[in-house]
Formats: sequence, structure tokens, C-alpha cells
Amino acid sequence: MLRAGIVGLPNVGKSTLFNALVANAKAQAANFPFCTIEPNVGVVAVPDERLGKLATLSQSEQIVPTRMEFVDIAGLVAGASQGEGLGNQFLANIREVDAIVHVVRCFENDDIIHVSGSIDPVRDIEVINLELGLADLSQLERRMDRTRKQARKDKEAAFELTVLEKLAQALNGGQSARSVSLTEEEEAAIQALNLLTRKPIIYATNVSEEDLAEGNSWVEQVREVATAEQAQVVVVSAQVEAELIELPEEERQDFLESLGVKEGGLQSLIRASYELLGLRTYLTTGPQETRAWTIRAGMTAPQAAGVIHTDFERGFIRAETIGCEELLALGSMTAAKEAGKIRSEGKEYVVQEGDVLLFRFNV
Repeated sequence: MLRAGIVGLPNVGKSTLFNALVANAKAQAANFPFCTIEPNVGVVAVPDERLGKLATLSQSEQIVPTRMEFVDIAGLVAGASQGEGLGNQFLANIREVDAIVHVVRCFENDDIIHVSGSIDPVRDIEVINLELGLADLSQLERRMDRTRKQARKDKEAAFELTVLEKLAQALNGGQSARSVSLTEEEEAAIQALNLLTRKPIIYATNVSEEDLAEGNSWVEQVREVATAEQAQVVVVSAQVEAELIELPEEERQDFLESLGVKEGGLQSLIRASYELLGLRTYLTTGPQETRAWTIRAGMTAPQAAGVIHTDFERGFIRAETIGCEELLALGSMTAAKEAGKIRSEGKEYVVQEGDVLLFRFNV
């Protein structure tokens, strides 16, 4: 399951967004810093309109979407890495996530206090990134202290130490761990550290309802930062998301379109996460269930089968596959087979986005 950690300064709309994304989450959203005093975790179904269509085609008893987990921690402030505020207590909770969603305030509202007294997204980003970097640097320094003793006698430890020193040099220079190019071997040496600034980042620019469609000058400032960091930017409105969950399902799309947008924040964040992490979705369908599965781009058919069960990968024989849109156009598996559209793919086949797969394997 894909996991994303939500970070940001206090009062940027972080917990409001979390509450809206995870409609039944119990994160407290209030107009004062540190209202979230425990890390909040929520799991959401990844919206995929293909599932319902496939389920109808297969007369499936149930639909099982893939899922995404959001972890919301208390707002970080300057000095968090040295113990200021409450957010520092929860940084460990986001070391295990796949990506970081950094919520940046890009709206004006005199009723909602900004901890720094003014709206300046670039400054706010620098504050958070500095704290994440200092937290990583502290971790690296502790690891280097332990590794130096071993490095005198152990080649692996000596190799690890060179990687740690390379990363520490970048962080001391105000760069992120993401900015350091590492070989596969070097990456493996530091993987267990789960460095925060090595994780892919999505900047969620929180705007007012009026700016949701077009953004604003603050959003453009964030885009410039993101371009330099090869990060993603998503324009969201926590307030709009909160309003959406109050509406009946059938009215939500009309509401979004009235604001000039095609999708809500959840879909935007998920799409950006999949693009950033290089993820793909394949589908399985039958009378019992229609289900979505998340894989890494470039995975072969046996590897994709292994996501369902390791036995599927070990005993893989072949995969019968057809693109979802093509299957839906043909109307049934029977029609697809009669038309010769079901392909038989072997161990070298790289699974594509939207493939509908049936695996053949030996037990």
C-alpha cells in the first residue's frame, strides 16, 4: 500500500485537508498551533472508475480498489529538529512513508493566524526543509559515529561511511539528500536510514476556493521551487475538500466543475504520487471480484503476479492480458477471446497501465 506523510507549518490547513481526504479521520482541525498532538493515520480507497465498469462486465460480487495511507503529524516550526514545538516528536512516524506531501499555505485569511505573521510560501518551504534536513543530519552523524570504529577493519563499513559522509556534506551545505546521486550499491547501504529529505516530495499548495482553478502568484512561487527540486505540485483547497464530503456523491462532480476543476484534491494527490513514484495499476476481474493492484513501472508479469501472492511469481507460466479500455469496448471476455484480442504473455512481458490480467501458474 502506498503511504504518504503530510507535513507543514501549523495553521496551513494540513489537518483540515487530512480530515477531508480521510472523511472518517479524527484529526482535530482548529485555529491554533499544535492541535494535532498524535500522528493520525487514515487509509483511503484510490478512486478508479474502471473498476465499476469491469465489475459490471464480469458481474463481480465485490469491488476491491487499491488503497493509499496518509500519515498526518503535528505542525513543524523552526527549531523542530532541536525539540521546538510538537512536530519533532512525530518525525519518526513519517520515516517509513513512500513520499512526503508538504502542505504550503497559499491563501489569505485574517481569521487564521500564520505562525510567521505573513504569507510567504518560499520562506515556509525553507523552514520545513531545513528542519527535515537537520533531523536527517542528526541521524547521519549518529550513524557515522558508530560506523567509524567499524570502518577501520570492515570494508563494508568503510564503504558505508563514505556514503554517509557524502550525504552529510550535502546536508551541511543546505542541500537535500535527494540532490545526491547514488549508485544502487550506495543506495542500498543507506536505505535503512529512511532519510526524510531523500523521499520524493509533493507540494500541496492550499488555496482559497476562488483560486482553485487558476492558482495564484504564491502557487507560481512554489512551482519554481518544485522545478528546481524535481518535485510535484498539486493545487488543492482544504476548504473545498471539506465541503465536498458534505455533499451527496452524485453532486460532487457538478460542484467541482462549477469551480472550474475536473477532480478533487484526493485524486490530484494520488495521481501526483503515482507519477512521482513511477507506479502503475493493473486489474483482475471475474465473478468473485474486480480488483486493482499497484505495481512499480517496469515490473514484468511474474513480478506483478507476485504482488498477489509469492506463489504466483514462483510458479508463473504465462499471463493472459488485454487492455481495460479494449475489453470494455468489446463488452465481455468471451467476445474478446472470439476476436483474438486476449494475448498470452511470458516472463519478459512488462505490465502496462490498465492491463487486465489473468495469471496461469503451477502450484
